[in-house]
Amino acid sequence: MLLDAGFRAMIHLGDLKQWLGFGSCMESIRQSTEGFIGLITMVSGSDSGGGVVPGVKVSDTTFDGIPVRVYEPPPGGESHLRRGMLYFHGGGWALGSAKKGTYDIINRLLSDELNAVVVSVEYRLYPEVHFPVPYLDCFAAAKYFLSPDVLAKYTIDPERVAVAGDSAGGNLAAAVAQQISTDDSISVKFSVQALIYPALQALDFNTPSYLQNPYMPVLSRSLMVQFWLQYLGADLSLQPQLLANNHSFLHQSAITPEIRARIDWSVLLPPKYRKDYKPVVMEKGSRGLVKEVPGLLDARVAPLLAGPEVLAKCPRAYVLTCEYDVLRDDGLMYVRRLQDAGVVVTSDHYDDGFHGCFSMSFWPFDFDVGRRVLRAYFSWLQNNL
Repeated sequence: MLLDAGFRAMIHLGDLKQWLGFGSCMESIRQSTEGFIGLITMVSGSDSGGGVVPGVKVSDTTFDGIPVRVYEPPPGGESHLRRGMLYFHGGGWALGSAKKGTYDIINRLLSDELNAVVVSVEYRLYPEVHFPVPYLDCFAAAKYFLSPDVLAKYTIDPERVAVAGDSAGGNLAAAVAQQISTDDSISVKFSVQALIYPALQALDFNTPSYLQNPYMPVLSRSLMVQFWLQYLGADLSLQPQLLANNHSFLHQSAITPEIRARIDWSVLLPPKYRKDYKPVVMEKGSRGLVKEVPGLLDARVAPLLAGPEVLAKCPRAYVLTCEYDVLRDDGLMYVRRLQDAGVVVTSDHYDDGFHGCFSMSFWPFDFDVGRRVLRAYFSWLQNNL
C-alpha cells in the first residue's frame, strides 16, 4: 500500500535524523507530513478546504489562551440557535493540526451541513509537551466554550453541544467528557460525545486487536506503544516492557482487581472479537514501572479506567471502531462499560475499516470506507445532537 510505504519512510527518516542529532523523530515526521500536505495543496490548486463551503466563516482565535479554529455556518436569524461542537484532532498526541488537511475540510462540511459552530482545538503536542498539558489544554478550551456567555456569543443552543475526536483526539474527548460531566462548577454539559477509534488504555497491549493487527498501515502496535510512552513523558526504552505487558503483571499491587476488571477484554468483548486469543498476564514483571510512569493508572490518560460512578454521568455516545485497527478493542470495551453504567451508546463497527480511514474520504486518499465512515458520523450527529 503506497500510503503505508510513505508513512513508514517518514518514520525511518525521522529515526535517522534523530540518530544523527538533527532533532526528534516526531519533529521530523511532523515536518514531512506538513510538507506533504503543502504539496497536495499546491497540486490541487486550493488551500486546505478553502472554497469547499463558501458560506462557512472560519476564524482563528484563542479560548482561555488555547489556540482554536472556529467554523460558523451562515446566520439563521437572531432567534435561531445553532448546534455546537468541540473537536480534538488525532495524531498520537504528537502530530496533526486543527487547521490543516482533512480535519479542516471535515469541520467546514460539518458546520455547514449540521448548522453547527465547530471549534477545533490546536492543543500542544509532543515533543514540546507531554501529559497532562494536552489534556489540560483541551479541558480549558472545553470549559471556556461551555460558558453561557461564549455559547450566547456564538448563538449556540446549550442543550445541543457535542465533544468529539479521533484516535488520540478521541482519547482527549472521552477524558474531557468525563471531567466535564463530574465537575459541578460547570453548569452546561456536553449532550453527546463522538469517539472515532479512540485510544483508551495503556495497560494491555495484547488485546485481540493488538495481536491481530500488529503491522497494520498507519498505526502499528509498536508505534502505538511509542505514542503512549511519549505522551506519558516516559523513557522510550520501556517499549519492550509494555509490549510484553510486563508493566501490568499479575502481582502488580498498584493495579487492583477493580482496575483489571475495567480492561478485562475476556469479559467486555463480544465473543466474535475475542476469537481464540488468550489474555496475556505475566506472572512476573517490572514492579517499579507503574510508579515510574504513574500516568498509566490515571483515568485522564486512560478513560477506560474510570469508575462506573463517573461513566454513569457521561453523555450519550457514538463510538466508531474498525476491524483492522489495534485500537478496536479499546473502543468496544468502552462501549460495553458505558452501557453497563446506563449510558445510551451507538456502536458503529466497520469490518472493512482501518485506523485513519475517517480522514481518508478526499483526494488523493479517497477510500470508499472513508466516505461511509464520515457519512455515518455526520448522520449520527444530525439525528442525536
